[in-house]
Amino acid sequence: MEKLNCWQAKNCGRELHGSKSAELGVCPTAIEATLDGTHGGENGGRACWVVASTLCGGQEQGTFGQKYHNCAKCEFYLQVRAEEGAKFKYSSVLQAMMKK
Repeated sequence: MEKLNCWQAKNCGRELHGSKSAELGVCPTAIEATLDGTHGGENGGRACWVVASTLCGGQEQGTFGQKYHNCAKCEFYLQVRAEEGAKFKYSSVLQAMMKK
């Protein structure tokens, strides 16, 4: 089974060189290199809920603390949790990775 990044699952076009990146900008998730490989994704593509200022739904989502309550209900987040099972990395681990 192919593991999709958030921009693929959401079809937002805001990944690097995506269909809407020139017009709307690149989402920070697509360039968050410290998370590359997390949950089998590219950059922050399978850990978007911990990346500040993501552009989900066409709106900037703010900091982790501001957005996590929405992210925890997101179909993509729930999909990643289900796919990863016991290998799922919790937000505190992902945030620590970003601070290194």
